[in-house]
Amino acid sequence: MTDTLHDLDSRGFASDNYSGVHPEIMAAIAAANGGHQIAYGDDVYTEKLQQVFASHFGDGVQAFPVFNGTGANVTGLQSMLPRWGAVICTSTAHIHSDENGAPERIGGIKLLTVETPDGKLTPELIDKEAWGWGDEHRAQPGVVSITQTTELGTAYSVAEVTAIAEHTHKLGMKLHMDGARISNAAAALGQPLRAFTTDAGVDVLSFGGTKNGMLFGESIVVLNPEASTGLKYLRKMNMQLSSKMRFVSAQLIALLENDLYLRNASNANAMAARLRGALEAGIADGSITGLGFSQPTESNAVFAVLPDGVADTLRESFRFYDWDAAKNEVRWMCGFDTTESDIDTFVAAVKRELAAR
Repeated sequence: MTDTLHDLDSRGFASDNYSGVHPEIMAAIAAANGGHQIAYGDDVYTEKLQQVFASHFGDGVQAFPVFNGTGANVTGLQSMLPRWGAVICTSTAHIHSDENGAPERIGGIKLLTVETPDGKLTPELIDKEAWGWGDEHRAQPGVVSITQTTELGTAYSVAEVTAIAEHTHKLGMKLHMDGARISNAAAALGQPLRAFTTDAGVDVLSFGGTKNGMLFGESIVVLNPEASTGLKYLRKMNMQLSSKMRFVSAQLIALLENDLYLRNASNANAMAARLRGALEAGIADGSITGLGFSQPTESNAVFAVLPDGVADTLRESFRFYDWDAAKNEVRWMCGFDTTESDIDTFVAAVKRELAAR
């Protein structure tokens, strides 16, 4: 028996990646264990996964399980572009700010970034970089990539995704969605997954699982087969082809088949709303001063601005990250396993620290 090396009561708000694995996911991994199954995706779990994704995104979609989100994004985008292609995205997009240049270095993809106040693109913002076709001196814009929910915790509505898709396709480009937190978007919007993806005009999707209760694994989902080519080969070339793929597929099946994705994400969103609500109530009744918010709380993220020194003191007991240290802006993330008690304990700590200033 291996000893547990960490404090099981330790809680934080740094990332939804910090959480453990949901028990239903762990059970699915165990159920898929034992015996032999064909390697590299020819197993019965990956076969069933195609049906499960089709039930959520529509007939004809194709799922390509991969190890991680960066792999899903880079490989999916490569399949949508010629060698000389470029991707339009926000300056806060994960592919630009958090993937260590993987789209450029591994994918050979030029990123054309646009500044946004809320992490969301619009047709007008896309037009800032959607130009230069036929000019051999400029990387050719071929894909628009949006993140749902965004890196700033905001969510695109169905109408917003539809407008972007229509504009993108009108310009002859394709639409990619980084869905690392797509389940949180579904919970926030109260919409089925296909409503703001397939039906809205998204061509290729990165479907996230690790941030929502899985042990590891994501999936590239091709919603429009005409928009993607070569994924069978690109996945292997990019070191994203799992030999024992059944264990990735089994997790995704468990996440999607009985709406575990929605239950998990709904809790994460609700806990973020509880955190925001408790702090706003403190501001309203005067028990909290010096704290502000920099973004709306639409999913499982709360972006706050604190007085000097408060964040570092709070971090002695609770892990979380600075978002913009120069502005004293921090990000607090909630996960599928965040509890009301976690929130209440943290709110009390914030109140104590602010009162001591």
